[in-house]
Amino acid sequence: MAVDMEMTILIVDDYKTMLRIIRNLLKQLGFNNVDEAADGAAALQKLRGKDYHLVISDWNMEPMTGYQLLKEMRSDDKLQETPFIMITAESKTENVIAAKKAGVNNYIVKPFNAATLKTKMTSVIGDF
Repeated sequence: MAVDMEMTILIVDDYKTMLRIIRNLLKQLGFNNVDEAADGAAALQKLRGKDYHLVISDWNMEPMTGYQLLKEMRSDDKLQETPFIMITAESKTENVIAAKKAGVNNYIVKPFNAATLKTKMTSVIGDF
């Protein structure tokens, strides 16, 4: 099944520059329906008010981390199936294991490029 390029993606990061970078990478890949949230709590609010096809979230944020957001989503009947890609600057094995146990669909370590993002997204949502 082909991926709908009109799908809505939520990117979550407390660093505005990173939001801009991810948005630009997604645009390069052909995705234009991109919303932003500055932390997990803001993301949760958006997720509860609109349907998203994919969440791409940073791990380290205050007051609510990407890991806490993931756990909240996986315990919510409406959000538990939403694909989730975690982005982090740290490739600690225990973080990867914790994220997998919490139900993350994939994991990206910074820095990354459009090709890496495409590969990770394809593994989660299929070819596009």
